[in-house]
Amino acid sequence: MDAEAVVGTRLASQQLRSPLAASAEDALKNLLAVQAQEYPYACWSLGQRTAGATADDVGQAVAEGRILRTHLLRPTWHFVHRTDLPWLRALSAPRVHQANAATYRRTGIDAAAAARSDGVLAAAVAGGRHLSREQLASELQHAGFAASGLALAYFIMHAELNGVIVSGAPVRSASGALRQTYAAFGERVGPAATTPLPKDESLAALAARYFHSRGPATVKDCADWSGMTMADVRLGLALALEDNPAALESTEIDGVPFYFGPELAQPSSPGFPAGDEADPAGRIDLIQCYDEYVMGYSASRGYLGGKGPVFPYNGDPMHVILLDGRMAGAWRHRILRSGSPGQRCELDVRIWQDKTQSAGLDDAVARYGAFLGMPTTY
Repeated sequence: MDAEAVVGTRLASQQLRSPLAASAEDALKNLLAVQAQEYPYACWSLGQRTAGATADDVGQAVAEGRILRTHLLRPTWHFVHRTDLPWLRALSAPRVHQANAATYRRTGIDAAAAARSDGVLAAAVAGGRHLSREQLASELQHAGFAASGLALAYFIMHAELNGVIVSGAPVRSASGALRQTYAAFGERVGPAATTPLPKDESLAALAARYFHSRGPATVKDCADWSGMTMADVRLGLALALEDNPAALESTEIDGVPFYFGPELAQPSSPGFPAGDEADPAGRIDLIQCYDEYVMGYSASRGYLGGKGPVFPYNGDPMHVILLDGRMAGAWRHRILRSGSPGQRCELDVRIWQDKTQSAGLDDAVARYGAFLGMPTTY
């Protein structure tokens, strides 16, 4: 498998090419978890993998708790489907607690303080209450905790990792921005779903889901993405293949095994799928810098290519323009008030490659505007 085949096959496995997901929930189930600290852009990461989901569709799934936003895997925000959160949280929480240990010590979050703060937060959100970060801080402070700044963030994360709280329905601030709330874990995922899988079973599920949704990829890619050890990933891979030897295909590139789903054994084109209209200069995609097409890899991220690093290059915006799956520029959006009745979006677009033509970019911007449901220009 050459570099072009790796790129094309990854675009297909990640559903950035046809066949797209039927809904944002289906896109999330395919990817298992999606990095989500940039909330509006993370919603787009799901929407652009579907056959027409809008920002409102994704927002509704988040509000209803079908899509949840919480800390797991590496200690950062992720979207995860409520049916996957219980076992994935149980698998990753010990590793994230370990990664957080130095910060826990620095902020005075020892075992006793953590257990007591978890209890305070559990009581605060009981009975269907959805509380903002500021409201949780008030509850903790009333109980005697110095809960502000970094300490507050880690008290809340500790409770998320322990299955005490999880994202509630977002609320709008006075400025119109969406703000995260927190609710009781069991109430959002359902009591029957709170029982985790055995660790071996979870590792097998993690490996199978990762390589199906991001293959071709390496064991180190999966370990760095999931926060698990390479030994755990190898065990999960072995268990998944023991259960179903045909579950994954593999190929060797420069002496390193890459794994992927058998349905992707025929390499895909990185451009438009057959039958779609294509700009002669290639297919353009606007993705967020934390998109799984970027963050899903570490050892083999080099296939992304591009002029510079993934994050801002010489003052460029931080989000990524792809040309046939390779980095070709940077972008960001700005939502503007345009008077009654609504809003409009302006994109700051920086193209690095001269062969990129306007028709492909026009099409990409139109897809983004359709997702937002507002006029979008660049």
